[in-house]
Amino acid sequence: MDASPARGRSMLDRPYLLLSLAMLFWSINIILGRFIAGTVPPATLAQIRWGGAALILLPIGWRHLRHDWPTIRAHLPMLIVLSLTGVTLYNTMAYTGLNYTQALNALLMQSSGPLLVGLWSLILFRDRLTRAQLIGILISLVGVLVIVTQGRLDILLHLSLNVGDIWLVAAMAVYAIYTVLLRKRPAIHFLSFLTFIIAAGAVMMIPLFLMEYGAGYRMDPTPAAFGVILYVILFPSILSYFFFNRGVELIGANRAGQFFHLIPVFGSVSAILFLGERPEWFHGVGYALIIAGIVTAQRTWGRATPPP
Repeated sequence: MDASPARGRSMLDRPYLLLSLAMLFWSINIILGRFIAGTVPPATLAQIRWGGAALILLPIGWRHLRHDWPTIRAHLPMLIVLSLTGVTLYNTMAYTGLNYTQALNALLMQSSGPLLVGLWSLILFRDRLTRAQLIGILISLVGVLVIVTQGRLDILLHLSLNVGDIWLVAAMAVYAIYTVLLRKRPAIHFLSFLTFIIAAGAVMMIPLFLMEYGAGYRMDPTPAAFGVILYVILFPSILSYFFFNRGVELIGANRAGQFFHLIPVFGSVSAILFLGERPEWFHGVGYALIIAGIVTAQRTWGRATPPP
């Protein structure tokens, strides 16, 4: 009877596992978001995703939310900023980008995450990346490029960006702010925090949804669309945000940000497993480099880089 809670507690103290699972769910979210682009408009998908997550969480977290309300009210401006950056803006911008670019490009754009997290840490809190973190980011980034370019220099030289890629990089810049500001979250129960930022994010998303709806964009209610919506409500929303928040809490934003490089790994593995793509040598080389970079970034040797 006591074994299950013990296992649950031990899992919540394993940041690398939690962050890896969050990236796995997010990588599938990118592929599915691209899959239904044109079927569900971006603001509509984001609204349904977070509105659905809020409806699931409110009955579960209501007791904690009421208990923590005085603390929430005292820290309301920061919680609104976290909700706006981590839920409302990031998701709407990312789904917008997926309407204009390919899933492969989207996976590559996610790899800007570690650098953007490091940049915002420096700007907002004067936190400097350690030498190990910088080296780890560069090693993993090379691994991402090996996978995306299939190990061919000519693909890298002719890689072109479009408006969707710009949307995705901008979305990552916004999410990096959320990641760095997580250190300012108030000391409340994790269900209170998760329920509040998701519910508030869904509410702040309503004007964007209404603007899109008023412009004539409508969802095509296909079975595939409903299947994708169910997935994005449960996994990349509720579970990934809880896992990611906990991972950042345990090891800090700069070290946790390095795990964004796992998104192309999981994305390419998903393509191999579910889309029939063949595993190639560049997959193995890229995976090895990304994992080596993440391991390097978790090391504590080396001094912090001097301020610019």
